[in-house]
Amino acid sequence: MALFEMKQHGDPKTFVIELNDSSSIAHARKVLAGEETREIHVHGRIIKQPKPYNPGFSYHLDPMTIQFFEMAIEVCDASMSYVEDHLDEVGGAFLPGGHWCPWTSHLTREIV
Repeated sequence: MALFEMKQHGDPKTFVIELNDSSSIAHARKVLAGEETREIHVHGRIIKQPKPYNPGFSYHLDPMTIQFFEMAIEVCDASMSYVEDHLDEVGGAFLPGGHWCPWTSHLTREIV
């Protein structure tokens, strides 16, 4: 297991994701090292439960669903603050299926 911090353009807050499989962890480390420059944005399915590693948020991403992408459809784009403020709507017309793919997301560091 490894934890990574991410940010979004224009938002001072940070969000933490948990990765559990070795290929995803390796990919995230390549992103941070600058070795991966295309699939750098975070996508995953929202779980409406807080995690201790992600204070300030009432949700987290299911580690088994997290992937990295270069481009995605608009229907899953939203800021982390907007998701928090509209969490009760996630899974309906807002972020159908709970899929979240913030277009400006980028990893900032691995939490050790």
